[in-house]
Amino acid sequence: MRQLLSKRKVYTKLFLFYCFIALVGLISNSLLLALLIFTVALLLWHYHHLFLMDKWLWRDRKLSPPISEGLWGHLFEGIYYLQRRDRRKRRELRNVVRRFRDGAEALPEAVVVLRDDWSIIWCNQLAQILVGLHWPADEGQRLDNLIRHPDFLQYLKAAKFDQPLELTSPVNDALTLEFNIMPYGVEQYLLIVRDITQLKQLEQIRKDFVANVSHELRTPLTVLQGYLEVMDDEHLPDKAMWKKAHNVMLDQTKRMDALVQQLLTLSRIEASARVQFDAEVDVPAMLLQLEQEAQTVNRDKQHTLVFDIDPTLKVTGVTEELRSAFSNLVINAIKYTQEGGYIQVSWQRQHVKAVFSVNDNGPGIAPQHVKRLTERFYRVDEARARNTGGTGLGLAIVKHVLSRHNSRLMIFSEPGKGSSFSFTLPPELVLGNTKKRSRPL
Repeated sequence: MRQLLSKRKVYTKLFLFYCFIALVGLISNSLLLALLIFTVALLLWHYHHLFLMDKWLWRDRKLSPPISEGLWGHLFEGIYYLQRRDRRKRRELRNVVRRFRDGAEALPEAVVVLRDDWSIIWCNQLAQILVGLHWPADEGQRLDNLIRHPDFLQYLKAAKFDQPLELTSPVNDALTLEFNIMPYGVEQYLLIVRDITQLKQLEQIRKDFVANVSHELRTPLTVLQGYLEVMDDEHLPDKAMWKKAHNVMLDQTKRMDALVQQLLTLSRIEASARVQFDAEVDVPAMLLQLEQEAQTVNRDKQHTLVFDIDPTLKVTGVTEELRSAFSNLVINAIKYTQEGGYIQVSWQRQHVKAVFSVNDNGPGIAPQHVKRLTERFYRVDEARARNTGGTGLGLAIVKHVLSRHNSRLMIFSEPGKGSSFSFTLPPELVLGNTKKRSRPL
């Protein structure tokens, strides 16, 4: 520990100096002159060190103090010690602030530190993107002057922050943001802003899904209920009426059964655990069987079906899922191509990948519909879907199956010129590749 300066020692030393100078003045009969000269010299010495200290503190760039002895040397050393301690504390504080800011920048939410008057202390990069703040230009600016939405101003005025506030982003109307304000530190608040656009979209998809399922089931149930209500012991239909009713009820029952089966299939795929792709799938044999089923479905449409299959091309994966994907694409082409059309199904090796495609010369699909085809229950034409008995889930199932097999559905279509549905299985799932490897998805 550094020794403190002793007043007693300083005053004693000064007194002894003056006694010595007085003695010299008495001997030389110049007491006053000797005292005056000594006092002026002492003042000049002190002022010289004051100028040294001023130069060191304000003009010199070096950190080391001026070289001096005695009282001033002690003071210089003390100031240097305090400066060094202050630099160390500032460095530690900068590290703490940097770690705080790095942590705030790493958060998936926008963070804004506010004073109790809503002026901005600091914000992270995401706050600049989501809310439109500018750092450091907006430092000290009031947040309610930068975000002028009436609901947000009322939220600040009410000061009831137990519930978050949902607003559209001030910089992008397509984004929905959730604002949370909480006390932070002393007379400070922390504003957390989350992008909940995807959550809102998922919630809307869930609502649409429930509404669509209810609608799809309501129609056949209404038909069945209507026929059953007129079929009682007193009002039995004649033979012709019964035949028509029987066929309609059977069709509606099959439609409900297909819908339920596809919903179960979709739910099973989504809920399945990770898949280990070590099971061999004999795709050529599967497509041969599918060709026979397609010919049966094709009896009324009389399409020209061409299956171009590589008999040696096998893969690893989940057999039932891949069969569902193949079947949905082929059956869709048969259903939605006008009578007497041409449909080509291809399963070929492309370098080290396996490519499956279904091409038809049907009516085609407009560009605005193509990107939504894999949504559940989405249909280009509701009337045509009812006529074909479609459930609107086939391509959604294909999308999920392919996603689990490291692939995705490619759709190319032009109105009046037909459509092409295809996907490519990666090399690690293709048997026969020299560098094939099996991995979980």
